[in-house]
Amino acid sequence: MAGANAIRGSRVGSGPMGESERGEAAPRIFVSYWCGNGHETTPSFAQGTEVEIPQVWDCPRCGLPAGRDRDAPPEPPRTEPYKTHLAYVKERRSDQEGESLLEEALRTLRERGVGAGSSE
Repeated sequence: MAGANAIRGSRVGSGPMGESERGEAAPRIFVSYWCGNGHETTPSFAQGTEVEIPQVWDCPRCGLPAGRDRDAPPEPPRTEPYKTHLAYVKERRSDQEGESLLEEALRTLRERGVGAGSSE
């Protein structure tokens, strides 16, 4: 059989190995988290005094933050709508400041002879 795969049907970690060959699994603790959509996620953490279990976990089903209190899940993050450059400028400047800056820029251009009506 030309081109046959010699290790067909096997993968890393497969086989008859049990705990006796791999060693004992570390003791684990399972913690439940609930998101605003009611999904439950139960990741496992190593048991120990130096292990810090997070208060918030991302839900793998919907991506919302999930908390450990089933009746009071964390609020979804606020998403700001996309702002244009002009919107950011308008946040920093009032209409009067904008008019003043525009007049100053036009005056400077006119003094240099640049603008409508000039032939360059």
